[in-house]
Amino acid sequence: MKRLNIKNILVAISVAGMMSGCAQPGPKTQKGALIGAGTGAVVGAVSGRSVLKSAAVGTAIGAGVGYYEDTK
Repeated sequence: MKRLNIKNILVAISVAGMMSGCAQPGPKTQKGALIGAGTGAVVGAVSGRSVLKSAAVGTAIGAGVGYYEDTK
């Protein structure tokens, strides 16, 4: 099993946070993006896949769900 690299997870979460800070989405969109980035980074690290790619996918999915909740 691949060792969990905390540095990669922190970088992914930081990038997601900076990207979400540029726009003015609703509160659920921001929260969803942050949770998605963290979850994607952890899942990517545990499964041995790219942490950054997994965080990006998680961010997109989380932001999409949050946006749906904001507009509902």
